[in-house]
Parts: sequence; C-alpha cells; structure tokens
Amino acid sequence: MAYSADLRLRSPSAQMLALPWERRLEDWDDTVADLREMKVGPSRHLVRFVQADGRLWAIKQLPQRVAHKEYTVLRDLEARNLPAVRAVGLVQQPEQGNALLVTRYLERSWQFRRLLLRLPPNRPRQRARLLDAMAGLLVDLHRSGVYWGDCSLANTLFSRDGQRLQAWLVDAETSEVHRTLSPGQRAQDLEIMVENVAGGLLDLAVMLDRPEEIYDQLVQEATEVAPRYESLWQLLHEEPLFGFDDRLEVQLRIRRLNELGFAVEEVDLAPAGSGDDRLRLRVGVAARSYHAGELFELAGIRVGEGQARELLADLQSFQATHPELTSERDPVAGGSLPAPSVQRWIETVLRPGMSRAYESIGRIGDPVQAYCDLLEVRWLLSEQQGRDVGDAVALEALASRSQPTDSAAMAVVAEADTVTMERPTREQVDAASRRGLAAQIDV
Repeated sequence: MAYSADLRLRSPSAQMLALPWERRLEDWDDTVADLREMKVGPSRHLVRFVQADGRLWAIKQLPQRVAHKEYTVLRDLEARNLPAVRAVGLVQQPEQGNALLVTRYLERSWQFRRLLLRLPPNRPRQRARLLDAMAGLLVDLHRSGVYWGDCSLANTLFSRDGQRLQAWLVDAETSEVHRTLSPGQRAQDLEIMVENVAGGLLDLAVMLDRPEEIYDQLVQEATEVAPRYESLWQLLHEEPLFGFDDRLEVQLRIRRLNELGFAVEEVDLAPAGSGDDRLRLRVGVAARSYHAGELFELAGIRVGEGQARELLADLQSFQATHPELTSERDPVAGGSLPAPSVQRWIETVLRPGMSRAYESIGRIGDPVQAYCDLLEVRWLLSEQQGRDVGDAVALEALASRSQPTDSAAMAVVAEADTVTMERPTREQVDAASRRGLAAQIDV
C-alpha cells in the first residue's frame, strides 16, 4: 500500500529525493536505499543510517508532532551556532501518523559507550573528560536560553578536540528554546543531567560486570557534573566589584576566560552605586573559539578550539627556538607574530608532523587531531623520562597503542570505525524491522 508524504528537504539532491519517503522506515531495505550499519545503543525510536550524495544521514521515525518540534528546535540551535546535530529534512506521513526526521551524520563522533568499553577498566580521568564536556554543553545551551529536558550521556555524541572532548546534543525531542532561562529551569535541567549521567555510568558498569565497589565512585563522579557546571556558569555570569586601580585583576579575569577558550567581546566597568566607589565588571563573552580565531588569523588554519590551543603552543615553542625568523614581521598582521616563522612552522613542522602522526595511528580520525595526540604523548613521555624523547618515540607509542593510559590520545580507540560505516547484513536489516528500532549491536 502506498502512502502520501509531505517532503521538506534542505538538501534536495536527486539521490535524496529518490529515497522512498512514502514508506514507513521499517520497510526500507537495501533495494531502495543505501543503508549503513551504525553501532548504537538503545533508542526510543527507529533510526536508520543512509548514504546519499557521498554523505551519511541519520533518519529517525517519530510521531508527527514530536518530529516537527524537534526539527524546529534543531534548526534554532543551528542558527545560534550551538553544538548539536544539524536537521536537514522533515517528511510528514499523515496517513500513518508518523514523520521522518533527517539529520546530517556527525562524522568522527561516538557515544560514551564506545570509549568506555574500549578503554582499560575504571579510568576516572577519561570519564572526567566526558563529564567536563557534558557540563560545558549544558552551559552553552543555557546561555542561549535552551532547556534540554533530557540531558544524558545516551543523548549526546562526543568528538575529539585536542586534549578535550566536544559534546554534541543529538536528541532534542524534549528541548525548548526561550529568550532566557530562569534559575529554576537551569537547576531542573542540571538535576536531570546528574541523574541521567549516574544512570548511564551504572548501566554500563553492570553490562560490563564491573565490581560493585566502584558503583559509589561512579555516582560520586556523576554528582560532580553540577559543581563543574556551576563553576563555569559563575565565571561567565558573575559581576565582581573592583577598585579603580585593580586593572590587573580585570586583565587576569579576561585571561582566565581566554584560557578556557572564550573570546571576550565587551568589557563594561560601571560604578557600583549606593555610595560604593568600586566598579562593577560585566563581561560580554562570545562562543568558545578564542584560540581557533587566533590561529586562523595567524595561519589561515580552521580547527577546533582545543586543537587550536595545542597548535598555538607548538607554534610559540617553534618561534622560541628559531629567533632568526623573528626579525621580519608581517605588516598586514600588525607584527603580532612574525610571518616567516608561521610559514616555516607550517611547512617544516606541522604538515610533516600531521602526516607522520596520521599514518602511525592507521589514518584514524583526522590528521590535525593525530598531530595533537603526538604533541601530548611526546610531552607525557618526556615528563616520565625527564628528557625530550623526540617524535620517533612518541610516534612508536601511538602506533603500538602504548601511550599513557590516561592520556587524551587514548580516546583514538573510539574513532577506529566511526567514519566509514559498513552496509548492514540482511539479518541485521530484518532484525531492525521486526523490532521497530535500530539494530543494537555490541560495541
């Protein structure tokens, strides 16, 4: 039986238009779409992954009202440049009461299960990176007036960015966008996150048959998401008082924000009033892209904020050891950094270093991140041995997966198969259709 469909696509290519949008998603098979297998955890709704026009797309089947709301929220998050998956289509199937939500697959991203399953047991420092990313994501959303409503590890994707992780909202079914959020709304959202994060960590521990002795530790780590969130929120929003001569304190505060990646757009020092001769500081803070913007201005390289911080440190180290390149300055750049040193660093250090690092890990992830891993591992191994071990030793550690266990570079194990997705077997397609949800395959 054929069904009508109301089709709205932001990528109306021939291959996308040719997909069987009039059919229920569970009726799709490899004769009508280039289905791909993605190893995901449990999902409330059926999700299929399709390749078309050289891209990967996630298609989720939902009730019409829920799908329309999620599509609208995701479009709003995109307009606000927030870290969330991008909605590219909404297909209404009124005769069935369903709708298909189409989002762009977030390349080189993974769920928390993939990382924690592949690391040695009980790595609290690796979990700490996940929790930092979760707290940062919730702060970003709340600053823009977004109430998540179901913030959890399961509804989040993670990608690597230097020595930090970037968290991405992947499920906006319960999300709401307001002009601002009240303290009560923020507190409720944060409470939901703490509870869901604890549940996600405990569920995974039970699945992996971890000893019960670590359960209390996992719950405690989950509760620490709240102070992580509150500390960052306070830094961004508090309005401290300074004496007129305390300019150094103001500079230090701005520097602290810059170190965390926030670009300061405006500083407002206004009288505190009520007979207080001090000044109240208000800081206008933009997105977390301070180092990324600086690197782009210097070298024309676009990377993530965490990656940019690593690369800028490497560039500055190169400059310090090549003073002969600092005499000629670039008049266009205002002399902020010597252009010859930047170009020489790109040609003799960055490009060959990226190539060697990328090859050493089997061309997993992306070359920039591979080079950031090389820098981190070299630093950690040099600290252990009390001397500079050099690139060769660090490259060997990356190639043999013998880098320090708590290093950010260990997260490369989560990236091994997240770029290229295999076609599902006939058995997997049939199983997914019978269950009415995405095939749940152990990762």
